[in-house]
Amino acid sequence: MNFEIPESIKVWSQFLHPFLMWVLLAIALYSLYLGWQIRRIRTVEDKEVRKELVKKNYGQKHHQLGSALLAFMVIGAIAAMGVTYLNNEKLFFGSHLLTGLGMTALIATSASLVPFMLKGNEVARYTHITLNIVLLGLFGWQAITGMQIVFKIVSEM
Repeated sequence: MNFEIPESIKVWSQFLHPFLMWVLLAIALYSLYLGWQIRRIRTVEDKEVRKELVKKNYGQKHHQLGSALLAFMVIGAIAAMGVTYLNNEKLFFGSHLLTGLGMTALIATSASLVPFMLKGNEVARYTHITLNIVLLGLFGWQAITGMQIVFKIVSEM
């Protein structure tokens, strides 16, 4: 039994991944801001300032966004490979694919450190920060190379 996907779905499905990833990049940057605020709470000496910062629930927001980022980055990476395979009957082995897979591993590793961070483990905290800074750098690079791929797809339409 041969299942044929309508051409219009094949064409437009190629643009879901780039759109999702740009949204996730923006969310990741906001999550960085929230993480920075959590760090500020930890280091501020003025108790009144600390009390006001704590009221803003930066930690809970950061944790929730981080969970959503983990889920949607993994789903987005797998979906992108699936769509690429459906449209081309192969994956294009290159830096964009490899970097995306590496980013998936980085965010999963970063998220796995949270239980240790909640227990006050500073090594886990600094590792989490470092992994996420690297992740954001790679994310920016992926945005550029991803748009090059989008422009190539559009030019071939």
